Amino acid sequence: MATKGTDRIGFEQALEKLEEYSELLSREGVTLEEAMRAYEEGIRYYGVCARMLDEAKQRIETLDPDAGTGEGIAADD
Repeated sequence: MATKGTDRIGFEQALEKLEEYSELLSREGVTLEEAMRAYEEGIRYYGVCARMLDEAKQRIETLDPDAGTGEGIAADD
């Protein structure tokens, strides 16, 4: 789903951009064209974040198959 400008961006940067577009949509006086552009860009960055989170979840589950069950690797007490 990576497209122009989003294929080499890190999670934190993508999340920051998503927050910027979300804030823009919350402002008063935003034109319809600005809102549509912000929405489209926000959706792209949401997809980037979602993909990266899914990849991280898969990596964690590979390392610890019980990670999502609450019965993962126990810490030493």
